[in-house]
Amino acid sequence: MFSHELADVYELIYESRGKDWGDEAERTGRLIRSRLPDADSLLDVACGTGAHLETFGKLFAHTEGLELARPMLDLAVRRLPAVPLHAGDMRDFDLGRTFDAVACMFTAIGYLRSLDDMRSAVRSMARHLEPGGVLVVEPWWFPERFIDGYVAGDLAQSGSRTVARVSHSTRQGRTTRMEVKFLVGDSTGIREFTEVDLLTLFTLEEYLAAFADAGCPAEFVQVAWSERGMFIGRRV
Repeated sequence: MFSHELADVYELIYESRGKDWGDEAERTGRLIRSRLPDADSLLDVACGTGAHLETFGKLFAHTEGLELARPMLDLAVRRLPAVPLHAGDMRDFDLGRTFDAVACMFTAIGYLRSLDDMRSAVRSMARHLEPGGVLVVEPWWFPERFIDGYVAGDLAQSGSRTVARVSHSTRQGRTTRMEVKFLVGDSTGIREFTEVDLLTLFTLEEYLAAFADAGCPAEFVQVAWSERGMFIGRRV
């Protein structure tokens, strides 16, 4: 998952679906400040290419990012050379400081393969919050909302490059197996690659229990910019 080939077309293909990282970050920033008006620092966990973090940096005086996938982190470093960006796993990272807010966007937490992993990640994120700090997490689908056999298709163009994406998602126990095929055409020719994403279908109750047990009780809210909603926790 998250190869160099995917990182190269990642933002283009999702922008073709209407995703607006800047708008999502602005709205998430307002959500954080509705709970903590003086929030001034933010850590973006699983920051990817830095697309959200670029806007977070305009909203908060100090921002940092954490990313496990090296191809994505390399793009974030090029985009945000002045922002501290860390290679690390959300399950067990330790940056040696705390923040007013921690965000984990675009269903990144769903890529964890077990309930223990998810609970460890929530504990790690909560541990990096100041008392009263805000943790926002965008989950993957809950089991009852997942559509088995779902197919999606997208076509994106930028300059001389055209990218097609087709995905097929199936349920395997508690896991979503999403096979994604890409066709990329440019002046050098046409190439194809496949990514297989495995995302866990954690329940609403499992998320809420993980937040509570991490000393960061949360609520689940529906938001306009994500069909999957958001969890918002406050560190005790």
